[in-house]
Amino acid sequence: MRKKYKWGIIGCGNVTELRSGPAYQKVECFELHAVMQRNISKAEDYAIKYSVLKFYGDVDDLINDPEIDSLCIATPPDSHCYYALKVVASGKICCI
Repeated sequence: MRKKYKWGIIGCGNVTELRSGPAYQKVECFELHAVMQRNISKAEDYAIKYSVLKFYGDVDDLINDPEIDSLCIATPPDSHCYYALKVVASGKICCI
């Protein structure tokens, strides 16, 4: 049996609604488990809309969640490096 990777998405805007969010829910060994948006209300709305178990308003809380195996960075491009370095330092898989 293949391991199921629990994914978190940093930044849940239009791109994740059209591309990564639906795709991550269709891949057999992926589980979209958590999302993060600085505006916690928007993160909660996204989580409810897409049946995502957890939501965060702070990126460090998501990155440090021990249940999350992998993170997708879906923020504006000028912040990709910043978040990628945080994810890599945590030892988790990073997708940008």
